[in-house]
Amino acid sequence: MRIVIALGGNALLQRGERPDAEIQIARLAATAPSLAAIAAEHDVIIVHGNGPQVGLLALESTADTGLSRPYPLSDLVAETQGVIGYWIQQALSNAGLTRPAVTLVTQTVVDADDPAFGIPTKYVGSGYTEDDARKLALTNGWSIRQDGSEWRRVVPSPVPRRVVELDAAEILLRSGVTVILGGGGGVPVVEDAGRLRGVEAVVDKDLTAALIATEVRADLFVMLTDVDAVFLDYGTPAQRPLHDVTTADLAAITFSAGSMGPKVAAARRFAEGTKGRAAIGSLDDATAVIAGTAGTQIAL
Repeated sequence: MRIVIALGGNALLQRGERPDAEIQIARLAATAPSLAAIAAEHDVIIVHGNGPQVGLLALESTADTGLSRPYPLSDLVAETQGVIGYWIQQALSNAGLTRPAVTLVTQTVVDADDPAFGIPTKYVGSGYTEDDARKLALTNGWSIRQDGSEWRRVVPSPVPRRVVELDAAEILLRSGVTVILGGGGGVPVVEDAGRLRGVEAVVDKDLTAALIATEVRADLFVMLTDVDAVFLDYGTPAQRPLHDVTTADLAAITFSAGSMGPKVAAARRFAEGTKGRAAIGSLDDATAVIAGTAGTQIAL
């Protein structure tokens, strides 16, 4: 099969962990064997998140007194694509994948007038207490929002319209290469008279992954995260998982924009656009999720 896999942030870090390189490399080493087994049998594109990593780089750039101004988020997304892609390539090879794996620094075109630029919703960086977050917001001009028991920076997250390097990825995929594409949702760029320029935003990686899966005509689009399935009434005593559902079922339910909402939206877009199967499930159950026996399985 041709499979697009979107890796959630837990592939690198679990909530509350320090964003040290050693922790993230060890986390990938634990994840890589199942991913390598899948990539050995199928044509695979991997899209990864970068929220903690791009937030860390942004904080470092803001604090660097040697700079005239902080690096823009678009540049920092490109940096994370390089380092995380390198980690994934190495982890897959060390786990026994004999197929080549390459990372493409990927640009994602968004609309300059996307309303999301006026409504920051995408979490980046580490979590803080409310007091610390408000101090950082005041100092750095951030927008912040509560994320569970913590407070985090939020930035605009415009809708992806086009992945610039998709044709190159297609050539690699047909040549038997596992492709790491659209990391962090892709470097956000706008197009003006045929010229591209980066913008201050972070594109949701699940929506970019859905766009990629649709454009490459994937047989399956899988989002692997830190929960077993999509839940109704999540976080309450009444929570219950959804197993086999239709896109119409999901359309009738409201999910949080800061957590499961983008994943559900991405799954619906792919299934409705291709009539293919989408799935959301735990990274630890990757093989079963892909086989359709675990997680939430979504069809038209």
